[in-house]
Amino acid sequence: MPFPEFDPIWFSIGPLPIRWYALAYVAGIVLGWWYAARLARNAAVWEPNKAPVTPVQLDDLVLWVTVGIILGGRFGYALFYRPDLFGQVFTGDTLGQRLELLQLWTGGMSFHGGFLGVAIAIIWFARKHSINILSLGDLVAPVAPIGLFFGRLANFINGELWGRTTEVPWGVRFCNDTILKAYGRCPAGDLPRHPSQLYEAGLEGLLLFLILLLAVWKLRLLSKPGYVTGIFLLGYGLSRAVLETVREPDAHMPEALQGVVTMGMLLSIPMILAGCWLIWRARSRPPVVA
Repeated sequence: MPFPEFDPIWFSIGPLPIRWYALAYVAGIVLGWWYAARLARNAAVWEPNKAPVTPVQLDDLVLWVTVGIILGGRFGYALFYRPDLFGQVFTGDTLGQRLELLQLWTGGMSFHGGFLGVAIAIIWFARKHSINILSLGDLVAPVAPIGLFFGRLANFINGELWGRTTEVPWGVRFCNDTILKAYGRCPAGDLPRHPSQLYEAGLEGLLLFLILLLAVWKLRLLSKPGYVTGIFLLGYGLSRAVLETVREPDAHMPEALQGVVTMGMLLSIPMILAGCWLIWRARSRPPVVA
């Protein structure tokens, strides 16, 4: 299948380009905010507990989570995938090279880094307001797949994070005039590849959202702090580890590990273990009344 003539820039306001990648983050945050507010207002899903935040506190939390997503995602990307960006701050030949670490509009965000940023924001916010950290995590976890869904669609539009070469009928040749104009070549080559971005949008985004929807509204698992967070961590970790088998491997991995494991797999292992522990912990304890 040919790659559609997507333009990463939706439109421009003077010299300011409005990119689909940025809009994906905006859509994920706004819709996640709305869904979290709905959860916080519904007392029934928290019984015999109560929602961990008030509407005013939730508005404040969204700001800190947004900062955690942006800073954690970018610095995590540099740490896990492009450590040279830190060196360029001091050794870059031009101002653009020195500031590339901060150029969010060029793409390059790590989910695992963003997750760590959000986790720090949640812990900080919970301690500041004397809120149960696990309950606060349970409020944020069900909305995370919304952002993942839009983010992976934006990755597809950008023609980045493509999968391995394949012969399946739906394989995509990630090459079009926009990519040729931007890079002078097609980084993915001319062979068909798995549209792994769409696989991730479906598995880490849509399917995980539906699983958490069932856990919250049907099974009422918010009554056991940490249960919903554990399901998210386990679900994302397993999904990412499986999809790494069709995603293009990381070129910078040590030679001894290439073809054996990817960075995405390594970073997902702690999430899987933490998710299993949180689920076991929640299941072994009765609902806690705050």
